[in-house]
Amino acid sequence: MEFVLSELCEQVLTARAGQKPLFIAGSGSKSFYGNHRPLTPQDGHCLLDMTGYRGIINYQPSELVVTARAGTPLAELEAELAARGQMLAFEPPHFGPDATVGGCVAAGLAGPRRMAAGGVRDFVLGARLLDSHGRLLAFGGEVMKNVAGYDVSRLLAGSQGIFGAIVEVSLKVLPRPMQERTLLREATQDEALDLFSQWRGRPMPVSASCWAPQADGRGQLAVRLSGAPPAVEAAAARIGGQELQDADAWWLALREQTHPFFDTSRPLWRVAVPPTAPALALAPMLIEWGGGQRWFSGQADVREVRDAAARAGGHATLFRAARSAAPADGVFHPLAPAVATLTRRLKQELDPAGLFNPGRLYPEL
Repeated sequence: MEFVLSELCEQVLTARAGQKPLFIAGSGSKSFYGNHRPLTPQDGHCLLDMTGYRGIINYQPSELVVTARAGTPLAELEAELAARGQMLAFEPPHFGPDATVGGCVAAGLAGPRRMAAGGVRDFVLGARLLDSHGRLLAFGGEVMKNVAGYDVSRLLAGSQGIFGAIVEVSLKVLPRPMQERTLLREATQDEALDLFSQWRGRPMPVSASCWAPQADGRGQLAVRLSGAPPAVEAAAARIGGQELQDADAWWLALREQTHPFFDTSRPLWRVAVPPTAPALALAPMLIEWGGGQRWFSGQADVREVRDAAARAGGHATLFRAARSAAPADGVFHPLAPAVATLTRRLKQELDPAGLFNPGRLYPEL
């Protein structure tokens, strides 16, 4: 593996000397996400392939921490954790059989359990980063609360690789729940949002929730309960509804967007809003995370979607452009001026040569 790492460093130095960009790549399972463009012949040897640098470096089940190289298949890591009764609690989507750990962190995407467990950055303890000078920088470590100053390792979650190439990452893991049950109920969108609000105010072990529209104008509400059997059974009695038998497959389809709602031939918008936000003037929508994440599928005016999200106190991302053209200012919601300034300064500090994934997060970065 040290030979592979040495080759990656040499490739960075060569690109820097030739003033060429470097496009960091894993398996390509999330290549659709962000301001992506395919490589052209003019780009030369500009693909920094991380898939060869793989393997679990250190796993301490008793300490609830695992360290893996960026090219490690996510499925391989999750299988190792499952064998010890543990999991990545943020349920990262794969979007492909060969999804990697580095891509998981760089994309910063979380699945249905995000509402209860937290996002990717909440579980990043440390990382090693390959910078534009060909150096390996270490941030954080393998224990909680070991960082004094700015926590750069968590900054890498969702950065789309614009600050450098993630080489290794240490993640906090959690035990798998003792019991899980998923209940289904019929509800309108407003009824579902009201129920989400009620459940948030009660000490119930809700680990995931979703409302999906149906053709009759109503919809189907699903709620997953996870935890100790007495707590799960008590919450199930209070919530009511029909139990879903093949629940694991159902939540997997939602996480991997193979659920019928996600039509890959249509543009898909991800709208993040406070869970207390009322129904948005966009349809059809699928709602997750107790109301905090809402998906809109179909053609729409960019300004209309962003304005609707902003009025609700959130932001909108063109998650999949499908056949539509990406907005001129990128697929992500424009940053507030102060945040944009801070992001530019961080880019300048960590990648002064501007080598890594230019424009992937925002066109000007």
